[in-house]
Order: sequence, then structure tokens, then C-alpha cells
Amino acid sequence: MTGFSALVLAGSRGGEDPVAAYGGASHKALIRIGGETLLARVTGALKVAGAARITVICNHSDVEAEARRLGLETLPAAAGPSASARAGADHMGAPLLITTADHALLQPEWITRFLADTPPEADIAALVAPRAVVEASAPGTRRTWLKLADGHWSGCNLFWLATPRGLAVFDLWRRVEAERKRPWRMAGLLGPGILLAYLAGRLTLAGAARRLGAQAGVEARIVSTPFGLASVDVDKPADLDLVRRLLGPV
Repeated sequence: MTGFSALVLAGSRGGEDPVAAYGGASHKALIRIGGETLLARVTGALKVAGAARITVICNHSDVEAEARRLGLETLPAAAGPSASARAGADHMGAPLLITTADHALLQPEWITRFLADTPPEADIAALVAPRAVVEASAPGTRRTWLKLADGHWSGCNLFWLATPRGLAVFDLWRRVEAERKRPWRMAGLLGPGILLAYLAGRLTLAGAARRLGAQAGVEARIVSTPFGLASVDVDKPADLDLVRRLLGPV
């Protein structure tokens, strides 16, 4: 698909970011690899994949300056990733591809394959990678695994808002995010059926998408990618070391 719009989340929660400090930058999105900032790498991949309009969500003056240098639109970050994503989606409309500025290894073919594999009935879709594929691509990597009945999966920080109806998922995400320190409340928002199926080891990837979509009143899908490195983002210093090791001298 060509001519799509893309939103890049580059906000911060405030305070010193240990990854930015480790990378010698004022913000994680400005860490340089091979002479390019992470923001430039990500938005460059989006452009090659066909993005005609790219907006960066940020609340840091240096990131805003880098976005302007790259010829990109900016919007101020809201209180948390879910609210920022919703604000960006409200501004740009659907369809919309959403990713993050720390998706350092992002490749255009991952994006085009994701969009091609998303079912036409989906209002919103998220990309994940199976554990075996991730570990084969990046041996020794430490990811957060979603352990389901049909395997272990890692999120890939790529989301496709296919229709305006999909915005309802951001509202559910925001409510869950607000309860992240009270897991019993969070479980209640997701619904007892999801929790019971997960605890019983019966919840599959497709089932999780279907149940979560039903909670938000939309058609949600989770798409599996064959590209294991799509799950690698820069959340901690070890991730930056991994990215630099994988890219080598560039």
C-alpha cells in the first residue's frame, strides 16, 4: 500500500531516561546509529514503505527540532501512550499506521507485509512475532512474552488503524493503562472471559484479539510476522547494544 499516513510515538514520561543517557543523547529518539538518529531511521523506513504523511508525537524540544529537520509534522504528547495515540489518530484520521521512535531496526518490507496480511474486515490490527522466530533472528535477546495456548508471542510496536471504528480500542487501552497498578481492576476492564481463558491456558492469539475487540465493540485482529527482528525495540541499554551489534558498522 502506498500513500498511507503514519504516526510515530516519541513522547517521554519525564525525568532522565537511562537509555538516552546510555546512548549519549538528550532523548531516546535522538540516539545515533551510523550517523542517523533513531527517529530518522524509523521515518525513513516508513517513507520507503509508502508513507505519504508522517506525524511525530513528542514533548521534547530537541525531538521537535529533529522532526522539523526531517520535514515532519509534530503534535504534543498527551498523558501516556494511549492518549497520545488517540490524539494523533483524531488528528490524522484512518487508515493510519502507528509505530514508535525506538523501533530502530524497522524495515519497509515488515510494514508492507503487515498491511498485506491484515484481514480486510479488521478495524484495527497489531503485529506480533512468535518466540521461535524472534530467538532465531536475535539469539539471547530478552523480550516480554505473551504466553498463550498457541505459543509465546512478542509485540512488534506496529499497529494499523484501518477504520475510524478502531479508535474505540484506544479508549479501552487508556482505561487499562490507568489501572496498571491495580491488576484486579485491569482484569475487570478486559472482561472475566479473557482472564479465565488465559488462566486456564485456553486463550489463543486469535481468541485474544476477538475477545478484546468484542470488549471495544470492533473487529480486532492480531497478525503474526515472519520477521523476528520486528519485535526488537530500544527499551533498555541492552537493547541498544543488541541493535548496534546486529547492524554492525553502518
